[in-house]
Amino acid sequence: MLEVTVIDDPAAAEVSLDPVRSKLLAALAVPGSATTLAAQVGLSRQKVNYHLRALERHGLIELVEERRKGNVTERVMQATAASYVISPTALADVAPDPGRAPDQLSARWLLALAARLVREVGDLIAGATAARQRLATYAIDSEIRFATAADRAAFAEELGTAVKALVAKYHAENAPGGRGHRLVVALHPTLKKATGKEG
Repeated sequence: MLEVTVIDDPAAAEVSLDPVRSKLLAALAVPGSATTLAAQVGLSRQKVNYHLRALERHGLIELVEERRKGNVTERVMQATAASYVISPTALADVAPDPGRAPDQLSARWLLALAARLVREVGDLIAGATAARQRLATYAIDSEIRFATAADRAAFAEELGTAVKALVAKYHAENAPGGRGHRLVVALHPTLKKATGKEG
């Protein structure tokens, strides 16, 4: 089972967004059959089987074992990934285009960049998997607490300057055999963690 996979097919996205099927996908992080799942989701085995067939048809779950129980064969299924991300490719006609209105200070532009990142990395993973090759990537995830808005602005300016210097140092426009890489740097407020207290 993969840790995360990208859904880029519109039909598969539609299937995964059904509330019952979404619950089944979550339950199938560990192998299960229609019989074991029926009790968990409160549906008949026949209805669970119907939903499982739809999930299997779109590659979201897979057969891991068949068990004979009397004259019945029980199919044990498992999700193909622990979690899923829906690519903007699934909504190609309305997918965001960060090239349309670039604005470093716009949260919506940051969202468009993130959507492009999901689409491109999803496509790269699919290509690398098909070619049985590793995909060279690098990411940093960190949190920083600024004392003031002025400190945040100064940090963003310094970071931009440092990144531009690194890009200028290592960018080799005409290097034979070189390969382009996309660099995305993002800064946004951290979501407040729920404390469980009201008010």
